[in-house]
Amino acid sequence: MKPARRIGLFLFFLAFVSSACPAAGLSAGPFFAPVRSCSIVHEFPHDSAAFTQGLVYHEGYLYEGTGLNGSSSLRKVELKTGRVLKKKDLPGCYFGEGIAILGRRIYQLTWRSGVGFVYDLRSFRQLDSFSYDTEGWGLTTDGRRLIMSDGTDTLMFMDPGNYAVLKKIRVRDGKKPVFLINELEFVKGRIFANVLGSDYIACISPESGQVKEWIDLSRLRAKIKSEKADALNGIAYDTKTGRLFVTGKNWPALFEIDIK
Repeated sequence: MKPARRIGLFLFFLAFVSSACPAAGLSAGPFFAPVRSCSIVHEFPHDSAAFTQGLVYHEGYLYEGTGLNGSSSLRKVELKTGRVLKKKDLPGCYFGEGIAILGRRIYQLTWRSGVGFVYDLRSFRQLDSFSYDTEGWGLTTDGRRLIMSDGTDTLMFMDPGNYAVLKKIRVRDGKKPVFLINELEFVKGRIFANVLGSDYIACISPESGQVKEWIDLSRLRAKIKSEKADALNGIAYDTKTGRLFVTGKNWPALFEIDIK
C-alpha cells in the first residue's frame, strides 16, 4: 500500500471494510451492486520492482506510473516482455501516482505534494505542471476531461487545459459510500476503480457515482506467490480490441482478463 501501512489509514480501512465493503475478504453479501468474476486470458511479465500507481494502454504499449519517494517514475513498457523502453525518474521528493493520456500528453499525479506534471507523450519532456489541494491518487480521462481520485469517496472531473475542477461525484454502492478509491480507468462509459487494499474493482457511473457492478479479482491474487507483492493496483484498457489488463504494486505479472 501507499505507506498506507501507517496506523491511521490502516484503522480507517478496517472500519470501512467492516461496515461497507466486503472487498478485503468478506463475503459478497454486503455488496449492493452485482459481483462478477473474471478469467485469465493471458499472463505477461511485469517488473516486480515497479510500485505501480497508474497504468494506461496506448497504441500498442503500456505506460506506467510508479511510486515511492526516490523510486517514482514514468515508463513506456513493452507488453509481451515487460521490458521498459523509456523511463523518466521523478525527483526524490515526489511520490508518483496515477497517470492518464489525453491527446499527445501524459498527465501524472503525485501523492502529497499537491502537484501534477504534464509530459510530451513521445519524448517524456515535461511541458507543464498543475496544482491541487487534495492528495493525488488515481487519474484517467473520458476523452474530454481528466478524472481524479484522492483516496476519499469523491471523484473530481477536471479541465485538462486549465485544470479547473468542473464537477465532483461521490461514489456509492447503493447508499454506502465507497472510500479509498485508487487507480482509475475509463472503460466503455464507466469508471473502473481499484479500492485500496482490496481485490475488487468498482465499476462506477460517471454521471451518478453509483457502483453498477464489482469485479472480483481474487483469483489473480492467488496466482501471485511473491512475498513482496503489494496491493492490486493498475487497470489498462485497449480501446481498439476491448482487452483489459490489470496488475499490482510489485507484482511479477500483468494479466489480461475477461469479465464473466
